[in-house]
Amino acid sequence: MRSRNKILHATVELIGEVGFEGVTIAGAAHAAGVSRQTVYSIFGSREELVSQAVAGVAVEALAGIHTRLRHIATPADYVVELIVASRTVVRDNAILAALLRSERENPVFDNGMVARAKPVARTLFAPLVTRHPDVESQLEDIIEISLFLGLSVVLFDDEAVHSDDELRRFLTRWLGPALSHTRPEAGPGS
Repeated sequence: MRSRNKILHATVELIGEVGFEGVTIAGAAHAAGVSRQTVYSIFGSREELVSQAVAGVAVEALAGIHTRLRHIATPADYVVELIVASRTVVRDNAILAALLRSERENPVFDNGMVARAKPVARTLFAPLVTRHPDVESQLEDIIEISLFLGLSVVLFDDEAVHSDDELRRFLTRWLGPALSHTRPEAGPGS
């Protein structure tokens, strides 16, 4: 277990230094002070090594986002803060930021990215559904729009475009009215 953690830590540092494309089994082994065979025996492949290293960083980031969302009251404020917090976490984490700069062999942006992101989003939205059960019928729509909007913000927005407070105001202006209609509409004559 100790070797595994050393290798993962070394891999995260390598990603920060040389990007995803620059990480090799030999480089990770050297940085961790273990043999290449040790890395292969624990992870099996370079792709699995990088994937597990990024997953560890993402789990830590998600814990921080969960903490920021703990006391958010309304569905609209929850979605807004989730997007703002995600942008902040990605911007402030060199590894997650590297995911956005990587051109080849990017472990995030491929055809299955949104499908992989939806289960993660469901866990982020679980506290909202617990507090506001009426949003459950619209949850898949909320997740989808949040993923697309959130990815756009994380990829294309930064402090030069909007401060966190400006981004919150912008998102609230548009998401507030949309999320105030999360209850199923009543039929004619209701």
